[in-house]
Amino acid sequence: MTWFHRHAVGHRADVARIVVVLVFGVLLLAFFRVQVLSSSRYRLESEENRLRPVRLAAPRGLITDRKGVVLAENVPGYSIAVTGSSVDAVRATLEDIASIANLDSSRIEAVVNRYRRRHHEPAIVRRDASFELVSALEERRIVRPGIVIQSEPRRWYPFGEIAAHVVGYVGEISEEELADPELYPGARSGEVVGRDGLERQYDAVLRGSEGLRYIEVDALGRTVREVADGTTLEPGQGDTIATTLDIELQQFVSQQFPAGWQGAVIAADPRTGGVLALYSAPTFDPNLFVGRMELEDWNALLEAGGEPLFNRAIEGLYPPASPWKLAVAASALKRGLVDLDTRMDIPCTGGMLYGNRYFRCWYEAGHGRVTLREAIEHSCDVYFYQLGLLIGLDNLLEDGVKMGFLEPSGIDLPDERSPHFPESTEYYDRRYGPRGWTSGVTLNLSIGQGENSQSVSNMVRFYSMLANEDGSAPELRLVLDGPTRRRQLGLDNESLQGLRESLVQVVETGTAAASQVAQLRIAGKTGTAQNAHGRDHGWFVGFAPAENPEIVVAAILEHAEHGSTVAPFVNRIIARFILGEDAPLPRFVMPADSVPRPRALMPEPATPERRQ
Repeated sequence: MTWFHRHAVGHRADVARIVVVLVFGVLLLAFFRVQVLSSSRYRLESEENRLRPVRLAAPRGLITDRKGVVLAENVPGYSIAVTGSSVDAVRATLEDIASIANLDSSRIEAVVNRYRRRHHEPAIVRRDASFELVSALEERRIVRPGIVIQSEPRRWYPFGEIAAHVVGYVGEISEEELADPELYPGARSGEVVGRDGLERQYDAVLRGSEGLRYIEVDALGRTVREVADGTTLEPGQGDTIATTLDIELQQFVSQQFPAGWQGAVIAADPRTGGVLALYSAPTFDPNLFVGRMELEDWNALLEAGGEPLFNRAIEGLYPPASPWKLAVAASALKRGLVDLDTRMDIPCTGGMLYGNRYFRCWYEAGHGRVTLREAIEHSCDVYFYQLGLLIGLDNLLEDGVKMGFLEPSGIDLPDERSPHFPESTEYYDRRYGPRGWTSGVTLNLSIGQGENSQSVSNMVRFYSMLANEDGSAPELRLVLDGPTRRRQLGLDNESLQGLRESLVQVVETGTAAASQVAQLRIAGKTGTAQNAHGRDHGWFVGFAPAENPEIVVAAILEHAEHGSTVAPFVNRIIARFILGEDAPLPRFVMPADSVPRPRALMPEPATPERRQ
């Protein structure tokens, strides 16, 4: 049978008809799946190509002081973003507006990379756009419709430099920070997060939830119009946090702090641990960090000197000097080695010979044979040298650790540094070799020098224990959100009362006698912290009223040389808080010579004399 036989032709025609039917059947099934079964999916993809989501920044929660005064709030602002059909289109838009928006090449690349990662959303260019910049860019939207401008809340700190180290500041999250999900949980690219202070500590509470709106774009990714309000998800504001800070007292501290000097102050309620004021100098304006800081502002901050971003109140470590003598006294009293009327065998004649080394007292003429009360009042080094030897180094370190000198205060601020304090004599063995050190380390430690560096926050916590009737104190807090761990001195009421009375005598007749305040009994202790890099630092820690303390204040002024210089400054703060605006204030004048610039935030501990 030939190829063209009618039976062969009919067979091939039947096969062709079957193939055509099958092809059309498959096409019909495909059309049915696309248009009926998967219609919602393709409709969504079409909408996604036509609609672009624009995220709406959430207003951060407010931060207030203890009386409800706002310390951090939100004001109207503008943000600028760009979108387009491709990376090249976005880059072209950015290059076109670079001169207007002050964008350098690195900033352009950062925005382009952000668009690459989330190309279905407009890429944020600036969150701190001024009204003038927005007006200029509105004119460019005719030729560059990929520009997206919207209003959004902008963070504002009404007290600026005054509360900078407490409140902190905010900034846009970086890609490196996004890579660590535990750093800012739930944060998204381009979102504003807390950078320091309370803004960072309570970022998860303050941040709020982003909103969403949609814009319609054409096939080239150019903005056509904003979609109706019905598709908008409103942002949710973060929670407000109420702090223990007293902004009026904070302002007073700022005003009283000597201009040009460096140091830190913390005032707290010893009963609750609530921080009433925290000030570190030099300081900075946190409003400069909102949005994008200009290069000239950053350079000016660096050139100002003194590391203004460094929070000396919780990050600076200094020898605690004579204020630490109260820890030595408490240790001896608790162990029953002395009482407040005990005198030492060797009288103070301006120093004490121990081995082949002469250990001096700060008072060259000497204090004579004094009691423990008098040794605290006049800060006699020779008395405390002997008291430290009586206690013994092992016991002194053990009690120091129990009092909390090895751990940070626990204040609810980021980056608090742990103190430098030996956990046991094994520390000296590791550093100098087994028994490669002498009892000279005990003498240094007994007067708050040597291997002992503490923060202002830690000294406030310790003096809060001395101030409270039961000899205990909670951790320092700026937000009281529940009970905290309490430290306990372990002293009986008679010993505690005796130490408090000794501290009152420091202010009334002792080393801080020039800082008395009429109508107010203040207990406190002066101190001079040795500094191998320049002039010594001046300490004063005080609390009042001595009978029932309501406030504890600790301050250190770098290079002030003497605690007696710092005492009037601290007592002014105490008087203002307790007696009000009309309180009589002690005279406070810093030395007239030039402000010293050399500084050492964490001085090297004095090296103990090695065994010969």
